Amino acid sequence: MGTAPTLKKFGTVVFASDLVCGHAENNAMCRELKKIEGNHVISIQSFTTKKDVYPEKERSKNYADEYILATGDGSVGRKGHMLDVLQEMLEERKIDMVFVGGDIPALQKLSELTKKYNVPVMTTVRQIMVDATGMCGSCRVFVDGEQKLACIDGPMFDGQKVDWEAAISRLAMFKNKEAEAMECYNKEIKELR
Repeated sequence: MGTAPTLKKFGTVVFASDLVCGHAENNAMCRELKKIEGNHVISIQSFTTKKDVYPEKERSKNYADEYILATGDGSVGRKGHMLDVLQEMLEERKIDMVFVGGDIPALQKLSELTKKYNVPVMTTVRQIMVDATGMCGSCRVFVDGEQKLACIDGPMFDGQKVDWEAAISRLAMFKNKEAEAMECYNKEIKELR
């Protein structure tokens, strides 16, 4: 489902992630970007604490030229978040392209950061998807003023053109239903044990 991002020779390309879904993309995208001659691939993965960090063999460092691990509490790797790491990197060297996956508010901040340094960014906009065919419209997102559907037009979009306020507001619409679904799921799991 969706539309695959264009992968080509970018030069120095960064993939930054801070959530499970973003880390999975980080691994896959770094592996593919590294296959393209002329790309220098940098992976940044940030976690909350050491206990959340993936095992060594599962980290993107196996697919990138450079790997930076960060934890919010500094228990392993660098202390901080992918935003901190990327900002330092943008100040110190030339970055040609950034891909990012993870927490929506962080994607907004990262998109604003890359715009400040005039670096293009493709962000994975993970809206709630019901049918993944474009029929329900729940994954609606506005990009450069135009309505798109994450399930068929995305999920990766130019982060500097996404209406992040609308995307965040849209996600909030489903919070009660998500909490209700999680409660039912946890109850069923508990009963199975």
